[in-house]
Amino acid sequence: MTTSFYSFLYSVALAVGMLASLPYWLFQMVRHGKYRKGLAERLGRLPARLELPEPQEPVIWVHAVSVGEVLAVAGLVEELRRRFPPYRIFISTTTDTGQVLARQRFGEENVFYFPMDFAFAIRPYLRALRPHIVVIAETEFWPNFIRLAHASGARIAVVNARISDRSWPSYRRFRGLLRRLLANVDLFLAQTPEDAARLLDVGASPERVRVTGNLKFDIPAPAPPAIVESLQESIATTGTGPVLVCGSTVEGEEPLLLKAFENLLVQHPRAVMILAPRHPERFAAVAVLLEQMSIRFWHRSLWNGESLTGGVFLVDTIGELAALYGLADVAFVGGSLVPHGGHNIIEPAQYGVAIVVGNHTENFRDIVRLFQSRGAVRIAGPAELPLVLLELLANATERRALGQRAAETMRSQIGATARTADELQELMARP
Repeated sequence: MTTSFYSFLYSVALAVGMLASLPYWLFQMVRHGKYRKGLAERLGRLPARLELPEPQEPVIWVHAVSVGEVLAVAGLVEELRRRFPPYRIFISTTTDTGQVLARQRFGEENVFYFPMDFAFAIRPYLRALRPHIVVIAETEFWPNFIRLAHASGARIAVVNARISDRSWPSYRRFRGLLRRLLANVDLFLAQTPEDAARLLDVGASPERVRVTGNLKFDIPAPAPPAIVESLQESIATTGTGPVLVCGSTVEGEEPLLLKAFENLLVQHPRAVMILAPRHPERFAAVAVLLEQMSIRFWHRSLWNGESLTGGVFLVDTIGELAALYGLADVAFVGGSLVPHGGHNIIEPAQYGVAIVVGNHTENFRDIVRLFQSRGAVRIAGPAELPLVLLELLANATERRALGQRAAETMRSQIGATARTADELQELMARP
């Protein structure tokens, strides 16, 4: 079968799938306000805020799905701007939170929502931007987009490339089709040798695959927002502590963490938990849970400096968690006590904080494996978690050593941004 026929079948299947799932998307729009923002952009309408390039102005298009990818490519975007001053750099995102952060970092005149994977939605952007190179963060393999971008004459590079344990079996199942798609990609820059091997296994050409490391290790610690200083002052003046920061928690984890916190309060009655659910739409549900468990808590958005001793500080805002990890005696990184794949442990590692995660860290397997090999993270299931927390809080020497090893591991991995930029520069220079 021809590539165009496969593309037709894929487009039909995508359209049928979207129509079948339409009730779900409508429910999410009405109930949580999700997916409404940028809908016209996703359907191919260029936003008026975009400052389109001049006819002869070269363009780099960087696609970063959400907040994590935006943070990962931020340093790379700055490096590309430094190396290629004549180029305009545009950034697309898929999620609302990623879009907000990208506009803050790169200017709203350079940022837009990534179009749906239909030719009618993609072509207006390719015609308007005429990218010399498209840089895709991690593994966003959208068949129509990659095919049309390649056909437009753009070079295509996948940076910070990884194939998760969850995705790999599906990719292998369809590697015959995937090989055709990946032939349109000029360069794959993998996070680890294992990711490179998986890319080769699913059909990437060996001469197009390199290992450059994980861009997320190069993300600088954010400037602390005002709330950090306010919390530091409150903790110091009221004698509150120890401080347990539980970040990026998902459904099913908060009851386990709060039970562990209740146990912890027996020996540390002045302790405080800073609790940051991963998804904003769950803030209210977690507040209800705290009320049901009769645990004292304060909404971050309503807090006026009251003593936090013996209670929970519920972070019902976005964008502040990374800096809040700096307050922790122990940090728990969520999405890992339940089968959710885990979240990134680099943010607390930047502050030299003792890190604990659950058993489910598949989405960050290489990072967790690296930290574990250097004794820089503790892994605990739901049953062991209360004991691990108590042990670390009782042993200041071990707790500080664990945090120090995490910071040292972090520093040892820096440099992926420069290596990635070198490879992109070489790709752009090819005739």
